[in-house]
This record gives sequence, C-alpha cells and structure tokens, in this order.
Amino acid sequence: MKAYEEVADFIARRDPREVAGFRPSAQALDRVSGLLQKEKTDGLSKEERRELDHYEDLELLMNLARARAQQLLLHEK
Repeated sequence: MKAYEEVADFIARRDPREVAGFRPSAQALDRVSGLLQKEKTDGLSKEERRELDHYEDLELLMNLARARAQQLLLHEK
C-alpha cells in the first residue's frame, strides 16, 4: 500500500459519511479557478504554481478518501 493510500484510508475511517460528503468551500474553489485561469493567460509565479500543485495533491487524496469512505458505507448496509 502506498503512503497516500494509507492516509486516505485513515481519513475515510474517521466518519465515512462526512468524508464521503466532503466538498471544498466556495472560497477554495474560487481560488483554484482563479489560479487555473491565470495559468492559461498570464502564467503563475513559483508560489502560485506550488499552491496549485498542493491543491491538486489534496484533491487526489480526498477523492481517494471519499471513494474508500463510500466503500465502507456500502459494507455497513
């Protein structure tokens, strides 16, 4: 098991319902949208690129955690 899979499993087991329903805030989504738009038009600074990369890593981790949480919820039924 890869390290990020262990972290996703850990997150998913906290409260599978909350994890499965997690969505980023509107503010976070607006920030990422702004960074993606800026990337296409003006380009990003090193700090902005790092921020966007971190968001993408977190999105991958949370998607994996949500999928694991949904599996746990299916097995509860």
